[in-house]
Amino acid sequence: MLKTSQTPPMFATDSASLTEITGQWWIAHTRSRFEKTFAWDLRSRGIDYFLPLVQRVRVSGGRKRRVMAPLFPSYVFFCGGDNIRYEALSTNRLCQVIKVHQQEKFLTELLGIEKALVGRAELDPYPFAAVGRRCRIRAGVFRGIEGVVVHRKGITKLVLQISMLGQGAALEIEADLLEPVN
Repeated sequence: MLKTSQTPPMFATDSASLTEITGQWWIAHTRSRFEKTFAWDLRSRGIDYFLPLVQRVRVSGGRKRRVMAPLFPSYVFFCGGDNIRYEALSTNRLCQVIKVHQQEKFLTELLGIEKALVGRAELDPYPFAAVGRRCRIRAGVFRGIEGVVVHRKGITKLVLQISMLGQGAALEIEADLLEPVN
């Protein structure tokens, strides 16, 4: 039996990358703090999902602990048809399932988050969709990732946004590695 307190993998069991997953993407809006449990449910049913996780420091009882926390609290992304959507709803861990209308754009945004996480970038949750100039990283490990440039606390960051959520994650980057996207 799986312990729900353990951290599930970011992907379903047989997927090493989002590029290997085919089908229609959905956004699961989970009940509060049910992201990991829902991911375990999907995994046990063989449903492909993506749960972006980042390391956070939590203080409890005067002690610091490092935990893996969802980058987008209350959201898990999963893939499949209407029958898979129904299975996800049957877990009783969701508030709603959001249909993704622009599949290609959504997948491109998820791939940017995936690439940053696989490259061990330190992502800073960004609580709202950024408005600004869209750019692409032109060199280095994160080459090809697109986002919106912002300045936060005097540091240049590229916001990798998930437009359907109205949220994103900010990746610290040297400004000279960026090129505008037309």
